[in-house]
Amino acid sequence: MTSHNGKYALIGAGPMGLAAAKVMAEQGVDFQGFELHSDVGGLWDIEAPRSTMYESAHLISSKTMTEFADFPMKDTVAEYPSHREMARYFRDFADHFGLRQRYIFGAEVTDVVPVGANGEGWRLRWRDADGQHEDVFAGVMIANGTLSEPNMPSFPGTYDGELIHASQYRHPEQFAGKRVLVVGAGNSGCDIAVDAVHHGKSCDLSMRRGYYFVPKYVFGKPADTMGGAIKLPMWLKRPIDSLILRWFVGDPQKYGFPKPDYKLYESHPVVNSLVLYHAGHGDLSIRADIANIDGKTVTFADGQSADYDMILAATGYKLHYPFIAKEELNWQGSAPHLYLNAMHPVRDDIFVLGMIEATGLGWQGRHEQAEMVVRYVKDLRQGGAVAAKLKAEKAKGFERATGGMQYLDLARMAYYVDKATYRGAVTNWIKQLGGERAQ
Repeated sequence: MTSHNGKYALIGAGPMGLAAAKVMAEQGVDFQGFELHSDVGGLWDIEAPRSTMYESAHLISSKTMTEFADFPMKDTVAEYPSHREMARYFRDFADHFGLRQRYIFGAEVTDVVPVGANGEGWRLRWRDADGQHEDVFAGVMIANGTLSEPNMPSFPGTYDGELIHASQYRHPEQFAGKRVLVVGAGNSGCDIAVDAVHHGKSCDLSMRRGYYFVPKYVFGKPADTMGGAIKLPMWLKRPIDSLILRWFVGDPQKYGFPKPDYKLYESHPVVNSLVLYHAGHGDLSIRADIANIDGKTVTFADGQSADYDMILAATGYKLHYPFIAKEELNWQGSAPHLYLNAMHPVRDDIFVLGMIEATGLGWQGRHEQAEMVVRYVKDLRQGGAVAAKLKAEKAKGFERATGGMQYLDLARMAYYVDKATYRGAVTNWIKQLGGERAQ
């Protein structure tokens, strides 16, 4: 039997990795961190090698609903911070909690394989400026993010213009003098379309389905801060929120946007008021799904056509853990099937952190996920009764914490959860495991 070094390997120094590093340091779970970039911050550092950030990017949630509870953002930070402000925040977080020295920077993890049965450890290989390395760790925390591998569709026909994915977009000067078609109207797609309106010759937005649009401000306050005072069941919350959206957003269909074919909250909403503004002013045309491309001419599903110099595919990202075999993560369909999106049903030495999306979850919700996992590891090592209970719970089978929501059957929704259901379950385990911050 191969002996391990007793440490956990932590892959990633983005916000999720930093949260895990902080909690492991607090709980006395020894670890070694690995980060591909030369600094912390993950995709929020636009200089990182696999960052998908662009110059105009800002948070779509307000700072008070996003920040870590025990490390609030400064008063001088805008309510919706830019990516540069967020990168600074995560660097300050790492410095405040003394996390940098726990990482090897410029280290690309290339291989993670089990050396035996549950609890016998994992062999991790990585390369850095000094060459190839390997070691055997007691366990692995994977926190390399969910937004680094572009989901690039194949379009029917042949295109002679410039075709890029949103991950290749950095600055609006890329649109100068071009007729631009943005494909995909999620949050990034709408942000980028607004940039193209201002810097390109023209901009159209191709949409396969409709979205619900949420303004950033309601009654002069960030919209996501308005709903926390009173907790409502979904059957009541949905019609009330729909009414509020009609008041503040109106009817996007009158600007050409397709009507959503699903209920509010069954997919993520688009937090963007400017795209509606520009559509209403005629600066932006809404197009149907692409039916065919011939040269620079794009024909849409409704029979209309137009010429474009650039097509930008804002079509999202795929989960990507290239250093580990899918079967080791209990992969089912479009995502690993893990208890509370983090814990393997059988193994207790491999965890995926940050593979979670929920409207309004914020970094604190992700911090709670890390705390639950780390406290479980600690209690398991000590032979604790709560860890034994949790171990049995995840082994007997489980469903995703959707709270009964019927999310769209899409790859990007495969790890979506209901915030209240998820946080309730996670904080309950933290409380049982001795946590004091559980709410």
